[in-house]
Amino acid sequence: MDDPWILGDAYEQYIGRWSRLVAPRFLAWLDVPRGQRWLDVGCGTGALLQAIIDHASPATVLGVEPSAGFLATARERLGARAEVSQGDAAATGLAHAAVDITVSGLVLNFVPDAGAALAEMRRVTRRGGTVAAYLWDYAGRMELIRHFWDAAVELDPAAAAKHEGVRFPLCRPEPLREAFERSGLGGVAVDAIDVPTVFADFDAYWRPFLGGQGPAPGYAMSLDEAARMRLRDRLRERLPVAADGSIALTARAWAVRGQA
Repeated sequence: MDDPWILGDAYEQYIGRWSRLVAPRFLAWLDVPRGQRWLDVGCGTGALLQAIIDHASPATVLGVEPSAGFLATARERLGARAEVSQGDAAATGLAHAAVDITVSGLVLNFVPDAGAALAEMRRVTRRGGTVAAYLWDYAGRMELIRHFWDAAVELDPAAAAKHEGVRFPLCRPEPLREAFERSGLGGVAVDAIDVPTVFADFDAYWRPFLGGQGPAPGYAMSLDEAARMRLRDRLRERLPVAADGSIALTARAWAVRGQA
């Protein structure tokens, strides 16, 4: 599937803002020393890079990202505090052992060959350094996306193949652990990171899906207007709406780390 990754601001409204909540907790879980050389593979709009700058006291911060639109947003947000460039997860262009810590947020399930990406992440990390990532729990407690796809499949059974909980089997604890161990990383650990995703009302939940960035918004915008309204109405029926109209959900990410 050709997932749309073009507009950084629309992505921020959809998922980037929630990744920004996960990133500091991910770094606290890594618990690595200050003054390290960091690389963020698939840095997107800069959520994880920003957290590294704010919380990890890095010596250097590098990011690589294939989307020109996302890079533009990252550069606008980060300025000269991080060096970001266009690059591929499996071919970063960095020298062997160029960094101390290589991380990736919400990316590995989207790359064509996660094994090749992990091999590259290990290659550019010094011996004894850290390679780590986090991915949404699409099949479980990444609730804002799971509710969307569950409703879509109720209305259109053919959408089951597009459901991110089905498409991305890597986004579970054991497959993540196995992928890191197969890449030759040692001491692999996996843990859950939960963050609240609270929406003021249903429109605040629904509107980001109209930005077209990522699988679920891409699917929503591929529908004709009548089908999209049916999906909207089904979601309104499914979601837990409080008396004040707010919708409180949970976003779970699976975090994984290993030693190069």
